Amino acid sequence: MAVKEGDTRSARERILEAACEAIAAEGIDDVRIARVAMRAGVSTALVHHYFSTREELLEQALVHSYGLAGEDRFGQTVDPSASATERLKVMIDECLPLPGMQQAEWTLWVELWLRARRDEALRSMAFRLYERYREWMLEVINFGVERGEFVTDDPETSADIALGLLDGLGVRALIGDPNMDLERVRLLAASRIATELGLETSALT
Repeated sequence: MAVKEGDTRSARERILEAACEAIAAEGIDDVRIARVAMRAGVSTALVHHYFSTREELLEQALVHSYGLAGEDRFGQTVDPSASATERLKVMIDECLPLPGMQQAEWTLWVELWLRARRDEALRSMAFRLYERYREWMLEVINFGVERGEFVTDDPETSADIALGLLDGLGVRALIGDPNMDLERVRLLAASRIATELGLETSALT
């Protein structure tokens, strides 16, 4: 794989992104350094220059994926012209394991959650990103309360309920549960979040 002209990413970034792609496509147990090097358009020696072991490469790839999600999604300012309800509808879709990049991100996050359960350093990082995820949701809920669109006595608890619904139902769609496809996840999560925020079900569905 040749590096595309105009690609400004460092070799290390290309390796990490190639590792993320490999984990999502093949599963973490089947990822090999040689295949990551090929995806990144670098030599295996260069991969070993940055990452002393396969395990270090895989863990750093998961950290990289989580960090990018934090910047690209949870770090973005919401559209100032949109209502709180309109913003929340978009955010619900952004939290689902939709085909493509979001499904790949979900796969990587599940791998990270499992590793964070056993690794304190990864656990701390996962906590930090989850807090950004929660703040992102809480920001729009507080905005809706201030505008009189949402009704809740406890926005923080409402944010936790919203995340719990999206994550819990989303995992079932991710693994291909025939009783919980993406449309059912969207409908169930959006309708219950609407009820939590004092909206008609149709407002978010």
